[in-house]
Amino acid sequence: MRWLVGWSSTAAGTAGIGSAGATGYDGETVHPVGSQLLWGDPDPLWAVGDWRPDEVRTLQADARTRIAVLGICGASDEELRLGLLTARGGALRHLTAWPGSYTAVVQVGRRVTVCGDLAGARPVFYTPWANGTAYATAALPLADLIEANLDFGHLAALLAAPDVPAALDDSTPYAGVRRIPPGHALILRAGAREVAGYEPVASLAVAAPPVDPDRAVDAVRDALVEAVRTRLAAPRHVPGADIDPGPVPGMGPAERRAARGMPVPGIGADLSGGPASSTLALLAAGLPGMPGTVLGHGTGAGERLLAVTFNDLASTGREAEVERAGRLAANPRLHHVVVAGGEETLPYADLDGPLTDEPGQALVTAARHRARLASGSADHFTGYGARQVLDAHPARLADLLMDRKRRHLVRPVAALAKADGSVLVPARVYGAARRLARTPYRAGVEGLAERLLQRRFDEPGGAVEASLAALAWARPGPAARWLTGEALADVSVRLQGATNRAGGGPGQRPGDFRARTALARHAADLRTLEQAVEIRFQRLHTPFLDNQVVRACRTLPETLRVRPGARAEILRTVLRGAGIADLPPGWGAPTHASAAAATRTGLRVAAGPLMELFDTPLLAQAGIVEARVVRKALRGAAAGEPLPLDGLADLVSLELWLRRLLARRGTCWTGTPARARAVPAGITRVIPAVAPVRGARGLT
Repeated sequence: MRWLVGWSSTAAGTAGIGSAGATGYDGETVHPVGSQLLWGDPDPLWAVGDWRPDEVRTLQADARTRIAVLGICGASDEELRLGLLTARGGALRHLTAWPGSYTAVVQVGRRVTVCGDLAGARPVFYTPWANGTAYATAALPLADLIEANLDFGHLAALLAAPDVPAALDDSTPYAGVRRIPPGHALILRAGAREVAGYEPVASLAVAAPPVDPDRAVDAVRDALVEAVRTRLAAPRHVPGADIDPGPVPGMGPAERRAARGMPVPGIGADLSGGPASSTLALLAAGLPGMPGTVLGHGTGAGERLLAVTFNDLASTGREAEVERAGRLAANPRLHHVVVAGGEETLPYADLDGPLTDEPGQALVTAARHRARLASGSADHFTGYGARQVLDAHPARLADLLMDRKRRHLVRPVAALAKADGSVLVPARVYGAARRLARTPYRAGVEGLAERLLQRRFDEPGGAVEASLAALAWARPGPAARWLTGEALADVSVRLQGATNRAGGGPGQRPGDFRARTALARHAADLRTLEQAVEIRFQRLHTPFLDNQVVRACRTLPETLRVRPGARAEILRTVLRGAGIADLPPGWGAPTHASAAAATRTGLRVAAGPLMELFDTPLLAQAGIVEARVVRKALRGAAAGEPLPLDGLADLVSLELWLRRLLARRGTCWTGTPARARAVPAGITRVIPAVAPVRGARGLT
């Protein structure tokens, strides 16, 4: 993991802050393990982890004004200086408008500003500590610092309503550690904290001004090309060049690299055959420069970009995509590598792994992704996030009705009717969209709270049912049906309390609100995936989640988004604008293959370890689930019963995360007593905030 951590005290010099560390509750001096100090008194900042030299940039205008940028940032030193001078007046948005993916920290006197990103892939956390506020880009270090216990209400909300911000609010799995929302910045003034948004919010009273679709797509193309070019312009890295033990009889450089589990030097990309990954691979290979491996290392391919395709031998349905990937790899600037995966890469195949900052479904699919990325490059492009920033959430149909654009519902509704084969689909979809357009946010959240209390969980059975279920402000998560009545009641209380605090609602249209929520959830899952499958010296690049790309995608008109096949058409236009027009037949066609078959096979193969995992689960000790209920669900899913597989993945991944968290023995801080780490008391049974609802017990 790589993270930054800082501190702002109430008054300079009173809290024991210094360049060597900070004074804790018991008078001990603490500082992060394995850190490099970026600046010291009175509000220090550290970078922790294996940061590359070009990923950490600092610039100082005077003794009281400085900026640190950590990550991939395309701004020049002069642009950083101008941005720093502008930020002295309190402006924030321009600090997030440079190409790349980074975290910017600005210090002006005693005011410290930490900017989060728009997607949520680079979050910022904070907690009160020692007469001030500590902040970091990871939650676990702050939890260690304050010896935080688990927030069981947050864990229950992760299972019962993972896509509902009203349930999760700004909490984290650690009690006392808070998260700033995407599109916001944390501002500290001598220890006092404020969370401020830097993005304008569309008005509910006035429809958005009309946007020319061609110009909007051109803006997406320019932002995406600039995001890729920024990565290509960064220095190239040869993994482990300083620790190579030297020649080994019978082994060349590539074999030694593989034996150490290190990536190929240079730049590469996923090439699944889908539109998102292939767009990035073709852009990286087609832009001027030297995109590929470093000459003399790895494949010996010179300037060719390494393209990696995962071929799942344990399940079927993606043969067409793999074939398209092979045709795309015929590009002379691509070096194609196909990674075959059998039962050892099925979901649930490997239940051991590193501790991540937060739980996520990637913990049960880590072996699958690690097998692919192990053959990747030191800098590896992935297409994660393209669906969330380009596609239309079904709730956007309600936005069209609110803007009196009914005729634009014809094409998406016709596509759903064709897929379902029923003439009743248009009326059902239109009715659901109309109800959502007329439902206030508060009523939608209160309706979810009531559904949780009454245990009404209707699992959608097809594309039409899934679209109808998504036409709501909030809906239960797939794992909610397996929670105890006490846990569901706790989440219901959180929802009702959030609506009382929120007043009128989120200030956005339902479709736009749901789309931003889905993007934040995906970004959080991606962050967990990066930590769960982390390969030493490798960097995963997700240009679709860059601030400028997200902004450009948000300008796409809804009338363009809701068209069937809109994402593929937009990316086809992006490639055409970059001079790439020769695409194989069927490129961008939606795949009908599902991961359900591989997931069920993985459940069946790993049935024994999963039963042992839920023999005496920590989730049951916390009062969130009943062990027998989960074991019955796992057996049923492995046997083919129509159960929500995503919900089971949420349960298993959360149980795995809890076990790894409690099994750790170290801490993120040095100079602290042995007790100074998160969850020092372990799992304890929690008394519910409200009395359990009569009859609201786990499923039998």
